[in-house]
Amino acid sequence: MKKIVVTLLALCTLGATFAQKKATPRKKTLGINFFLQDFATGLALDSGDKFSAINSRGDWSKPSRLSTGIAISYAESLTKKIDLRGTISGSFEDYLFKNRPQFGINDFLGELDASLVVKAVNDNHYVIPYVSAGVGLSSYKGLFGAIAPIGVGLQFNFFNDALINLQSQMRLGLTDNTTNHLYHSIGVVTNVTNDKKKAVVADVIAPIIAAKKDTDNDGVYDDADQCPTEAGSVALNGCPDKDNDGIADKNDNCPDKAGVEKYQGCPVPDSDGDGVDDDMDKCPSQAGVAKYQGCPVPDTDGDGVNDDEDKCPTVAGIAANQGCPAIKGDAAKTIDYAAKNILFETASAKLVTSSYKGLNEVVALLKNNPDVKLNIDGHTDSQGEAEKNVVLSQNRANSVMAYLANKGIAADRMTAIGHGADEPIADNETNAGKAKNRRVELKLGY
Repeated sequence: MKKIVVTLLALCTLGATFAQKKATPRKKTLGINFFLQDFATGLALDSGDKFSAINSRGDWSKPSRLSTGIAISYAESLTKKIDLRGTISGSFEDYLFKNRPQFGINDFLGELDASLVVKAVNDNHYVIPYVSAGVGLSSYKGLFGAIAPIGVGLQFNFFNDALINLQSQMRLGLTDNTTNHLYHSIGVVTNVTNDKKKAVVADVIAPIIAAKKDTDNDGVYDDADQCPTEAGSVALNGCPDKDNDGIADKNDNCPDKAGVEKYQGCPVPDSDGDGVDDDMDKCPSQAGVAKYQGCPVPDTDGDGVNDDEDKCPTVAGIAANQGCPAIKGDAAKTIDYAAKNILFETASAKLVTSSYKGLNEVVALLKNNPDVKLNIDGHTDSQGEAEKNVVLSQNRANSVMAYLANKGIAADRMTAIGHGADEPIADNETNAGKAKNRRVELKLGY
């Protein structure tokens, strides 16, 4: 093996200085390769053995260490000296794992890899040395793993449509199901690029065609360059684009500011300065907000309070009442009187008759203000069990609501909630405080 490596290095040096030949385009190639694999040597190197020790034992050349296989490769040129190559390899092995016993029987080993091939010289040479590196996938008896092929090789370019490829790799095992192994191949690669006719025509007419000029050195010849004295881009036919908006400066009304074609290279305008571009602004001449697509916040009921702040957006009201109509009558006095005079029989939710007068005034107030709603909140003192107090306060609030409903107030205009003793307004340690805490509160709203 040492002799093989030395020979490859010598040929690489020779190939780098080898006489040039007439170029044959090789943008796409297909090859078939015969290869030898050596798992034992790769595993020995991985365990710390040295090249010199392996060579002194003659292990490199032992047939028992080598297995054979067939591979198919496909390559495409990325540049004059760099190819992308994909290879599918198949062989039958008793796979030699690093920390696992062998299966004792040969089985199919498949390997698929993709590598970058970097050549020392271009395809104009008879002998082309190269190095390669890549990644791949292996499959053996249902075990999948990753490999990394790294190697050197030579292409012998003696034929017009084919070449001989000689390659030696170390295939590094990257996962538990793969092992380092040596891979040596020789194969025939054929050209599948149909450029022969183009090459012949070029050879015939080349002597009679004058060299094309590119005055501004932008890669676009003057005969196709719309801006031959200004360096530009191929996409814009050789013209510059300072603001990189895809519109050539010669056609751009705003060459220093990125824009759109619709506005001749200028940004989309915002005529009313509200931060919403005219293309998206439904009110382009009137400042608005993005929420309403550039239009001002609407005032549906026309009461001067915009809908975002209007608690009654469909009913005209006043700003002092957050856009809701003013309540007719002396609402605060009526509600306060009624609440202070709501009384119940002891430990009961039954209203006493003295409560009716104030509640009847609330009925009249609600009928005169059909958009107004009423919240009824029942409260107790802390005497007794908390759960029973909640039930009692809820029942008392329900009684008030039921009375008002019987007088013609729609139930959906009212809510009744019992809070028990959770929200005292006085000290529950005194009889006077307890009396104040046993109450029903009435609150108007919309």
